[in-house]
Parts: sequence; structure tokens; C-alpha cells
Amino acid sequence: MASGDAGPVRVGCHVSIAGSLDRAVERARERGCDVFQIFTANPRGWAAKDLSPEASAAFSTAVRAAGMEPVVAHMPYLPNLASPKKEGYAQSVGVMIRELDRCAALGISYLVTHLGSHLGSGASGGRDRLIGGISRALAESRGTVTVLLENTAGTAHSVGGTFEEIREVLDGIGRPDRLGVCFDTCHAWAAGYDLSGPDAVQETLRHFDNTVGFSELCVVHLNDSRGERGSRLDRHEHIGLGAIGEDGFCALLAHPAVRACPLICETPVDARRGDAENISRVRELADLCGNAPKASRHDKKG
Repeated sequence: MASGDAGPVRVGCHVSIAGSLDRAVERARERGCDVFQIFTANPRGWAAKDLSPEASAAFSTAVRAAGMEPVVAHMPYLPNLASPKKEGYAQSVGVMIRELDRCAALGISYLVTHLGSHLGSGASGGRDRLIGGISRALAESRGTVTVLLENTAGTAHSVGGTFEEIREVLDGIGRPDRLGVCFDTCHAWAAGYDLSGPDAVQETLRHFDNTVGFSELCVVHLNDSRGERGSRLDRHEHIGLGAIGEDGFCALLAHPAVRACPLICETPVDARRGDAENISRVRELADLCGNAPKASRHDKKG
């Protein structure tokens, strides 16, 4: 990688909406975020309290005032868009429609979703259900919010553990105007992709570009890993303190396709570090190792 005069990265973390949605913006500011991610409702339940026009306006006004766009939302934990269970699948699609509508009301650009589990019923069927569910949600929701497919850690029966499978889902849905990808570094490492240093990162990202395409990359979840490469263990660690390590993150943050994206840390909060410290460390590594960024899909989409 050639050295160059690097611009600043846009980095933040996932923040709580406890109390009211607009308080998430102040929490993001306190942590030093340029961008941030939220759940729009309780992530561990199926139901969500209706958004009032006043709450939506307060949130979007606070975001604009703070200059923290784009905001990223994440789907709740319970939905499974690849499930063979009819009732659970129907509920899951309904939640995605609801979340897309909530994001549109809040002025949120991106909704990240896990791709789900086929629960042992077969990868092909799970992929077809996922494609059908997201297609229906995009057709029946309001607004122009972009759904981001997040790569998984390759756990048993999961969909989306390989770049090839993500490409198949993108092609199956066929809505490039409303679809993109969120690349999670911990998940990629756990699924077997090497991010340990410059050569490994270049090869993995070359594979990503040849299979999925950098044009689809909208957001990066920047997380170190407690598990070894290929462990299928989805356990996040502080930036540089896990198995990926600082050499890997230097290489990632020097890559223009990664560097140009909003970077969201989903790292632990414990006695070693909090969110602010991880965000600060990302900026330090980006300054040490960064290249000048090129245009990303986010720059094109606004």
C-alpha cells in the first residue's frame, strides 16, 4: 500500500436510546462519535412503541445539529428471515417492514440486518426465504432506506458466512437502489477470512471486491475478535487487543474502500476500555497507517 496524505475517518459506536431516541445523539457526542448506530426499539422483543411525530422530529433535528449523518440502525435480535417456521418467518418480515418505516420516519439512512439461520432445513431454502422476505419488506415499506446485509461468523446453519452467499442474496433480491453490505471484521475473521496484516487484508478485500464488490460496501463494523480465525466464534474484542490485532487494523484502515465508509465499533465496555477509548484508538491507527480515501458508495448516495 502506498503512503499518502490521509483524510480523517468517520468512526463511532452503537449507543443506547434509553429515555428517548434523541438522547442517543448526546451519548454519541459524549463518546466522540462522528457517526453512530442504534436499535430503534427494544432489540430483545418483538413489539415496538409507536413513534410520535414529535419524537421523530427531535431525533432528526438533533442528528443534523450534531452533524453525525449517516445514522445506522440495526435490526432487533429475534427476527430470523431465513427461518422455515412459518409464524416466526412472517413475524420477522413484519419487523423488517416496521423497522424500515421507523428508519424512514427518523431520517436514518441504513438498516443493518443479520441474514438469519435456516435451522438445519437446508441452505438453499434458507437463502430463498431470506431473499423473499427482504424483497417483500422493501416493496411494502415507506421511504428509501437501504438494507445492509451483514456477513456472519459462519456459525452452524447461518446464512451469509461467505462472500459468495452474500452475492447470491444481493442478486436474488435485485434491488441495487435499496441494498448494500455491512462488513463486520470480527465475523469475517471468525468465518475464516484472514485480516492479520497487510498482505492478508489485501487478499481478503480483493476477494470481497471480486465477489461482492466495493460498490456494495456502505458500512464497516470494526471489531476485534476473541476467537481464532475460522473459529466460528462471534465474540467481539477491543480494537487491537484480540486475535486480529493492531497490524490487521492498520491494514484495514489504510485500505481506501474501508477508510471511506462509516466505521461502527461494537466493542466491549469493561475495565480495560470503553467506547471512547476504542474510537480514539481507531483514529490513532488510522492516522498512523492511513491512505487517502477514494469515493465510496456512501459518498455517491449521500
